[in-house]
Amino acid sequence: MRVLERLDALYAIGGGPGANRPGYTPAEDEAHALAAGWMRDAGLDVSVDPHGNLVGRLAGEDPSLSEVWTGSHLDSVPQGGRYDGALGVVAGIEALERLGRRRRTLAVVSFREEERGCVGSQRFCAEGALPGTYLELHHEQGPRLAAAGAPLGVVTGIVGYKRGWKTIEGRAGHAGTTPMDVRDDALVTAAAELLRIRDVARSIPDAVATVGQLEVEPGGSNVIPGRERFSVDLRAPDLEHLERLVAEVGLDESTGRTAPSAMGDGARAALRAAVEAHGLPVIELASGAGHDAGILATAGVDAGMLFVRAQNGGASHSPDEAAADEDVAVAVDVLTDALGRLASA
Repeated sequence: MRVLERLDALYAIGGGPGANRPGYTPAEDEAHALAAGWMRDAGLDVSVDPHGNLVGRLAGEDPSLSEVWTGSHLDSVPQGGRYDGALGVVAGIEALERLGRRRRTLAVVSFREEERGCVGSQRFCAEGALPGTYLELHHEQGPRLAAAGAPLGVVTGIVGYKRGWKTIEGRAGHAGTTPMDVRDDALVTAAAELLRIRDVARSIPDAVATVGQLEVEPGGSNVIPGRERFSVDLRAPDLEHLERLVAEVGLDESTGRTAPSAMGDGARAALRAAVEAHGLPVIELASGAGHDAGILATAGVDAGMLFVRAQNGGASHSPDEAAADEDVAVAVDVLTDALGRLASA
């Protein structure tokens, strides 16, 4: 299948193991150049906006109507997966070539540097010239569709997050001369706090909390930790649960926040109808990761996302990221169907 061949070609850029195409690097440039060639081969009018976003456009019969877009991104994390982002771009090119000219203008976009804050889509939305609808096909990056026995999922919304740090103060001391019953070990106290944060997240529906960085001071192997600082990443699919999670965890420092974003009614309806038309169960789920579709939805675009089932326990951002060829094939079919419905309306 051509989509799989193109994914292989993109995966080879930057050298292995895994995908290595950081945003705004020569590797991402090479991926964009390759995708631009495929767009031209599909008969699309190719352009690059001032922020480096690559767009392939197929003019519609009525240019006065709002445009229908699809796409994703071609940058990756270091040693990333084959499908993350890239699938949405190559599937979009394939879909537009299959559809040909429709009533509305169709376009496929590759946004720059999604992995570090959706930079390309943020800058694109700040310009104000937005499409009427946007659909994004993406690897699920999780195990829920596999657990449900379904190849595809229609995304209801994208989680909001709050990130920051917590600090635990203790008292440094000599590891050999300070009795256990008089110690004030900041790391031991922090360990208990990490377990509390885990339990808070478990108590709130669909919420998650992650501690990924630890800073121990003074940091000597024979010194009782006197201060422990750790990062906290808090996520929930709706504002009420996110605010509850943040309040109960209690961050000492804040480093960033995004609000949850709901997918658009029109986009979701088109995806559901396309899934049903292919005789598949309609599984709806929230995305626990951020995506360009969330940026467009927040800007007022009728945005939708279609997830394809992940293999290997939902592994992503790793060379272990995988999807079955037959799942990818039906995902491209469903995306094409949904775009055709929207572009013909």
